[in-house]
Amino acid sequence: MKCPFCSANDDRVVDSRESRDGATIRRRRECLECGRRFTSYEQIEAIPYLVVKTDGRREEFSRQKLLAGLMKACEKRPIAARQQEDIVEHLEQLLHRREEREISTHEIGTTVMEQLRDLDQVAYVRFASVYRKFEDIGSFVEEIQSLLGKSTEDPAGRGETQTDDDRAEHAE
Repeated sequence: MKCPFCSANDDRVVDSRESRDGATIRRRRECLECGRRFTSYEQIEAIPYLVVKTDGRREEFSRQKLLAGLMKACEKRPIAARQQEDIVEHLEQLLHRREEREISTHEIGTTVMEQLRDLDQVAYVRFASVYRKFEDIGSFVEEIQSLLGKSTEDPAGRGETQTDDDRAEHAE
């Protein structure tokens, strides 16, 4: 394995661990030249899965691309990298159980959003804003309202937005 720090080809494996599902092996390595440690992952090479885009194009499923999108949505949120990797692993397990080798972006987005909704609502909204391609602030507000499970509309049905003071008066 080539060292990412000094490019030497001599290293030793310090620790090996299987992932929870046993499909990936994580190896901690130490470069024999510079002494620095790095991590490598081993996976069984399999037939690639194809992602069907909304315009009909197909591209190979990329674990890294999905993880990068999750990392962006979870940026500055209290979500551990392991939790993000678990979401990607969950999706990969769904792919492995399928007979079809193709999956739509819609299915991927829906699956990831379901996982994020339970994990962190801010990360969920961030991911949804990219996945659903919100065109305006109204779409964004609708998604937040659906997340909250209630509308900020006037309960009397007049279509007026309530302020916090109005809600406090109405509660009394």
